[in-house]
Amino acid sequence: MTTEIEQFKSEFFKALAHPLRIRILELLAESDKNVNEIQTILGSEGSAVSQQLTILRAKNIVIGTKEGNRVLYSLRDPMISELLLVARQIFNNHLVDTITLLDKFNAPTKEVNKKS
Repeated sequence: MTTEIEQFKSEFFKALAHPLRIRILELLAESDKNVNEIQTILGSEGSAVSQQLTILRAKNIVIGTKEGNRVLYSLRDPMISELLLVARQIFNNHLVDTITLLDKFNAPTKEVNKKS
């Protein structure tokens, strides 16, 4: 049986499960931006950015505030910045572990190559 919190977590992480959405969130963690700014920075089509922002808004991950004829997007919860940072640290830890494993795996090969 799935609890409400498990369902929330599942839906939340599904919303994050797209590279463009992650990049948008990383940009918004730096500062609030409108669609044109995000599009320019990412070099992505406006329709793609708008589509991803719609998904993030639907999941209450970002909010849009109307300013004149533009909508300024921001993170709904500043802890999302921390979540992205933790995810990056986990990724880096995995890279370090992988590099260490590869170094151990390749160590005998290095020794053999030195003798040749």
